[in-house]
This record gives sequence, C-alpha cells and structure tokens, in this order.
Amino acid sequence: MTNEVNEKKLVFFLNWLISQEVGLTGGDRIWIELSKRWKNLCDLTIVTSIEGIKIAEKNLPSGTRMIEASREIRSRNLISVSNLLKNTILRVIDGVLFLPKYVRKNKVDYLYSSSDFLADSFPAFVAKLLNPEIVWIAGFYLFAPLPWDKNSPYRGKSFFRGFVYWLEQRLPHFIINNFADFVFVTSVPDVKHFITKKRDKSRIVVVQGGVDVKESEKYLKGKVIPLEKRKYLACFVGRLHYQKGVLELIDIWKEVVEKKKDAKLAIVGNGVLKKEVIKKIKKCGLENNIDVLGFKDGREKYEIFKNSKIILHPAIFDSGGMAAAEGMAWGLPGVSFDLESLRDYYPRGMIKTPCFDLSKFAQNIIDLDRDQNLYRYLSQQAVDLIYSEWDWEKRAKSIFEKVFLTSMC
Repeated sequence: MTNEVNEKKLVFFLNWLISQEVGLTGGDRIWIELSKRWKNLCDLTIVTSIEGIKIAEKNLPSGTRMIEASREIRSRNLISVSNLLKNTILRVIDGVLFLPKYVRKNKVDYLYSSSDFLADSFPAFVAKLLNPEIVWIAGFYLFAPLPWDKNSPYRGKSFFRGFVYWLEQRLPHFIINNFADFVFVTSVPDVKHFITKKRDKSRIVVVQGGVDVKESEKYLKGKVIPLEKRKYLACFVGRLHYQKGVLELIDIWKEVVEKKKDAKLAIVGNGVLKKEVIKKIKKCGLENNIDVLGFKDGREKYEIFKNSKIILHPAIFDSGGMAAAEGMAWGLPGVSFDLESLRDYYPRGMIKTPCFDLSKFAQNIIDLDRDQNLYRYLSQQAVDLIYSEWDWEKRAKSIFEKVFLTSMC
C-alpha cells in the first residue's frame, strides 16, 4: 500500500494567490505546511500563479516541483472590489485554459484546490468534469456571513464588499458540494454542510490546521523572558480584515489603556483594513500604545511572541484561526469571542468572551494581566493543547492517511 501511495500523482492548485504582502490566509498556511510534509510521501506538484511560485519559493524546501498556471496581476490596489472581480475573471480564464489539459497530459491522480475562491475551485471543477477519474479534494475553509446579519462585520460602507463576497461564494459551494470527492474544512460545525448521498463524513476532513512547535519547544525549555520584561501586554497576528475584528480590537484596546495606561499591543499582519486601522489608532490617541508591524513570519514573528504576554483573537466570524494557536505554542494564553467554531478549536487555554461584548473582552485582558494564578493556569493549558493536538507533523500525517487510505479502500 505504501509504494502504491508513493507513486500517486498529486497536484496542489493554488491559482488565486496574488501577493504575500496582502497577507497569508489560514488556507495558505495549510497548503504550505502540507506541501512540506507530503512532498516525500507522493509525487507532488504545485500548480500556481507567478505570485504563488514566489510565495512557495519562500516557504517550501528547494526541489519542490512548481508549475506556472496564471499571468501576473499588477495593480496599485489589488484588494479593491473592482480589482478583485477583474482579477477573479482573469484567473478563472487562465486556470480553465491550463489545468484540465495539464492533469490529463500528466495523468494526475489527486487534485487539491486550496480554496473556494472561483479562481481555485472552478478550474478544478472543469478538470474533474473532463477527467472524472481524478480524485478532487476541495478546500472550503470559511463561509461568508449573511450580508444582512446584524453581527456581520460588513456593515455601512463595507456592505457591498460583504454582499459581493457572499454572492461569489454561492457557485463554489454548489459545485464543491456536488462534485468534489473530498472536502477539507477547518472546524467540526462545517462538516454538516457537505454531507451528501454520495459523500459521507469519512470524506469530509476537519483539517483544523497546525503549528510547527520545534522553535517554541526549544524556547520554553530554555531561558524564557520574564513576564514583567516583555514589551507587549498582548499581540494580534492575522490579516487586517473585517472577519478578524481588527477595528473592534482598537476599541477594546482603548478600554484596556483606560485601566492600564502603559499597555502596549502589537498588531502583526497586512490586509484591506490597514489604512483604517492606522487611522482609527490615531483618532483614539493610541499611537504610543499600539504598534502596527506589518506582515511578519518565521523568527521575526517568534520574537513578537517571546515579548508578548497574551494572544488576542477578536474574530467576528471565523472557522477557527491558526494564528492564535501559534502564539499559544509559546505559552501565551488567549482571549477571543465565544464563536461556535472556536469551542472545538480552543477548548482550553483561551478565555471566551460573550459575543460581541468589547468591554468584557477588555476586562478579560486586564484579568489575565493582574491574576498571576489564572495566567499560569491558562498558559500551561495553552501549551498542553497545542503540543498534544496541533503539532503539524501529527496533523499532516493524519490528514494524509484519511485521504489516501480512504480513497484507495
């Protein structure tokens, strides 16, 4: 069985990747980490855009096979609604023209589309239709919120963006639900949305995500920076996007500063809301209390974790979120809202705040800072959770077995 699996040809199709400067999503982190660990288990090829190749070269081992599928996209504002729509059309066309021919010519056995975005899912769907023997694995990691929901982060002037996002997701959901052989989701509550007469629970894989714990494990066994000497009371790591609650985070931190004047927050990441985040920080007079550090990865990000006490995950809607888990691996207890998906993701090591009580969220941060016993308890819970359930080595092996052994039975 092992030799048979090793000979299988697997394509990771990552057509929507635009630029790492926009920020990597949780879905991007999943394909990067799976690629690192699967390239020696089967015949793996990355089929992606020019920008995707650049991202892969930064994150994957040398020798990883990569094929260019889409033209480069150039724009002063890649993340405006009009450019997103235009770029989606261009990438769908490129993907449909390239992918079906490639998988037929190279006799691909498995095809993984890394997101539900049309640029990834639609060419994969066409390839499946024209090559029905392919096992199509579709990533669908986040449902867009209903635009009219009172808790949707897409309110006011951002309503149109939220409506377009929700509308654009209708077609991918339909084709993935009806034609994909396997579906990758990030949390247990999403499983029920993909059970059909042709696909049972065994073919809906809760990927969840993972953390590379090698560096944090070495750090925690060595000389750890004392809490009182750390620069930041808390840090946030993630895309500066409506779903992540980054604008609400500024309001939360304003309340924290009212109770602890020298409290500092590190915001790590880029995204559509970067200008609004900076503008709101200035409006609230928090320039000395919040550092917006941009996108960081690897050792630069680890230094932020080492110099922070708490990891914040103020997502308004989410299917999980791996960035908080990364911080928890370094012993940082978390604070989040009590979203349904997070109950499975983070059953311990994180304080859950009633949705969406900003004042209570701020108070939870203050309580963690002041109560040393509570801090130590949640810090240890966080480390235990990540090391027992989030280690990427274990996660990647488990996912690989669920897909390849199930499909070959």
